[in-house]
Amino acid sequence: MKLRLTKEFRFETSHALDQYQGLCQNLHGHSYRLFVTVIGEYEEEAENNDSGMVLDFKAIKTLVEKSVVEDFDHAVVLCKNSSFASALKQTNTRLILFDKQPTCENLIMEFHRRITSILPKGIKLARLRLHETETSYAEWLIEDNE
Repeated sequence: MKLRLTKEFRFETSHALDQYQGLCQNLHGHSYRLFVTVIGEYEEEAENNDSGMVLDFKAIKTLVEKSVVEDFDHAVVLCKNSSFASALKQTNTRLILFDKQPTCENLIMEFHRRITSILPKGIKLARLRLHETETSYAEWLIEDNE
């Protein structure tokens, strides 16, 4: 039997969309909410499943905090060619530079890459949902990508 587990993460990140025609071209921040859903086998009667868990929520927390939250919390994320990037490189700013614009869509795909690369054997990433605002989010689903 397959079961899905979801853990929510919150972090603050700033970004700017270089050459965007609108307010998002300015440096601004978001209170991001990232929902990470994994899927794995649950065997109720399995002799080796003493914990009764597909994966400990603590393990999910540790994996996502190390691969995403520690890097992105209170960081500025910019396209490497951004006009802001050259100025911020000369400061103590936590700066993450992308080859692409730091849109919600590009961020979620970066998080997908980071998280899938460190999941334990037998566990798959089933869903990512990244809220940029209270009412706007990007979502990646395993069933859309198989």
